[in-house]
Amino acid sequence: MKELILLLLILYYPFCHSLDTITLNHSIKDGDVLVSSDRGTFALGFFTLHPDSKTRYLGIWYNKISEQTIVWVANRDTPLNDNSSVLSIKNGNLVLHSNNNLNPVWSSNVSTSFVNASAKLLDTGNFILTHNNNVVWQSFDSPSNTLLPFMKLGLDRKTGLNRFLTSWKSPNDPRTGNLTYRIDPTGFPQLFLYRNKIPIWRTGSWTGQRWVGQKEVEHLFYLNG
Repeated sequence: MKELILLLLILYYPFCHSLDTITLNHSIKDGDVLVSSDRGTFALGFFTLHPDSKTRYLGIWYNKISEQTIVWVANRDTPLNDNSSVLSIKNGNLVLHSNNNLNPVWSSNVSTSFVNASAKLLDTGNFILTHNNNVVWQSFDSPSNTLLPFMKLGLDRKTGLNRFLTSWKSPNDPRTGNLTYRIDPTGFPQLFLYRNKIPIWRTGSWTGQRWVGQKEVEHLFYLNG
């Protein structure tokens, strides 16, 4: 009987640690990892960027690349100082708490509360918060320094949401750097690279099919400030 129970635990263990969804009854704490369903391309969890550092972040990385490659960081400007943090759903929002602190370190900041909300990590690298199968928040709308396939940049004129990339301070510091990569929507839209809000490079205008007048550029798109 003991052998049977042990076998069942071994078989069950991978499944209970490869969930891709957070619900009202299922939070994740530091040490837990969400893995995107289907191909398991991406993982979401807590990480540190240096083995000697106690600073912790919540983010998304490529799950099948041996060298951890971060593509999104939730609390990039509000790092955690220990491994006591929990990501959960409260009042319809994704909320990151540390040390049982009532004030969240980070939140999805959805203005309306949803009773049946859940959050899922997709195989595109997008982390979505849904209510009755409607997406009410997604990480693709708050990009860090990485542009993934299917991610959009630019201004949504209906909602006013403006999506753009912002550099890290350095390879070991994900805080907001001084480089931004965004679309200027005035006139014919153009992609601009800014340093401290000063344009230093642009693509040229968008014709509806391609960028025209694109200039040569070197060493600009590894977005580290």
